[in-house]
Amino acid sequence: MKDSGLRNKVVVVTGGAAGIGRATALRFAQEGAKVAAWDVNDGAAEGLLNELEAAGGEALFRKVNVTDAQSIQAGVDEVLSRWKRIDVLVNNAGILRDGLLVKVKEGVVSTMSEEQFDSVINVNQKGVFLCTRAVTPHMIAGGGGVVLNASSVVGLYGNFGQTNYVATKGAVIAMTKTWARELGRYQIRVNAVAPGYIGTEMVKQMPEKILSTLASHTPLGRLGKPEEIADAYCWLASDGASFVTGIVLSVDGGVVVGT
Repeated sequence: MKDSGLRNKVVVVTGGAAGIGRATALRFAQEGAKVAAWDVNDGAAEGLLNELEAAGGEALFRKVNVTDAQSIQAGVDEVLSRWKRIDVLVNNAGILRDGLLVKVKEGVVSTMSEEQFDSVINVNQKGVFLCTRAVTPHMIAGGGGVVLNASSVVGLYGNFGQTNYVATKGAVIAMTKTWARELGRYQIRVNAVAPGYIGTEMVKQMPEKILSTLASHTPLGRLGKPEEIADAYCWLASDGASFVTGIVLSVDGGVVVGT
């Protein structure tokens, strides 16, 4: 089997404290990468570091707010101080603030607020921009790298009650394709992953009826596992995907949104 080429690579994973981000950080550590996990939630930092190091990789955790350029730069500086370079950036951090654009029941009952819209845009779209802007100059200086962005199947198909979230995930796809064009000359590959319904700890707390509905919309008949998304990120960062850039890889069990 071909070696992945990820051993001793320096990988930054945003939103790395839980869910898909945590699974992704662990997957890269298992490949022998040096992993920097960034998250606004530092409550699980010690446990995550122990897991990453037990998996075989060097690791660090830093509390980073991806909406704050100064916070990101401090994170970049720490990684460079310790490991001198950044080879892979996984822009995984994201939030939800769902709601209908306009809710009507014998008249307009409510609308999506500007706070709901702006908060999701700031984390899921601007955060990807800020992190990539901060990291890629160092990839260029180092001779190349890989940027991986978290989109979603809803960014491809739309989804009821998620104007803000869908807008960000569609924007991530557009930025991915643009950066693949701009950065390819520097040997930086840029790709996106579009997960379907994934059984993270947060999702599993939903009522069983909702979980069953999500599974029924997926031709494979089940929710995905965070580890299956992590595997996709790991492959896209590996030497096995050395000629792959500008794509959106759906990892969704064949899901059809809205049916």
